[in-house]
Amino acid sequence: MTEAELREDVVKAIKSVYDPEIPVDVYELGLIYDLKIFPVNNVYVLMTLTSPSCPSAGTIPAEIEQKIREVEGVSDVSVELTFDPPYTTEMMSEEAKLELGFM
Repeated sequence: MTEAELREDVVKAIKSVYDPEIPVDVYELGLIYDLKIFPVNNVYVLMTLTSPSCPSAGTIPAEIEQKIREVEGVSDVSVELTFDPPYTTEMMSEEAKLELGFM
């Protein structure tokens, strides 16, 4: 499996995770700031939440990590949470903005 194929599978896995309060996946919401795949298929994700007081703060990063671990070929996963820069609705994909009525 190439790195590009693995990245595609990892993005698909991330897109299966939703913020419980918003009917859009975390990838389209713009919560994923960075996604890196290092040698031996170690995956690093830098992400944020819609707000530091998000009630799902404990569950969303863990769910993302779990979904990525289920991807065939992934050796290890590291999910880092940051609030810098702070999340804004500008980070959403056009698809998410349409879905939520921002456009």
